[in-house]
Amino acid sequence: MGCCSGRCTLIFLCTIQLIVALERQVFDFLGYQWLPILANFFHIIIVILGLFGTIQYRPRYIVVYAVWTALWVAWNVFIICFYLDVGGLTKVRPSFGLA
Repeated sequence: MGCCSGRCTLIFLCTIQLIVALERQVFDFLGYQWLPILANFFHIIIVILGLFGTIQYRPRYIVVYAVWTALWVAWNVFIICFYLDVGGLTKVRPSFGLA
């Protein structure tokens, strides 16, 4: 049996995602920003559940992992667009002439 199955691919992706999330957690601890630290911690827990669900054949854990990953990617795309001022998202508030 080859290692090109969907299960093996999902284990590989979960492992890579876990390593990257742990690196991001270390850098967030250096900046003392507590909201990203908590979000990354929750993300790490969900990735571990997805890895466990893949190894132990738990479909509910895999579904939770898939839904969370979709939300996580959407949130990161929103943050990237917000910081790059794409599509009308801006960090500057209009003054409405009250200067």
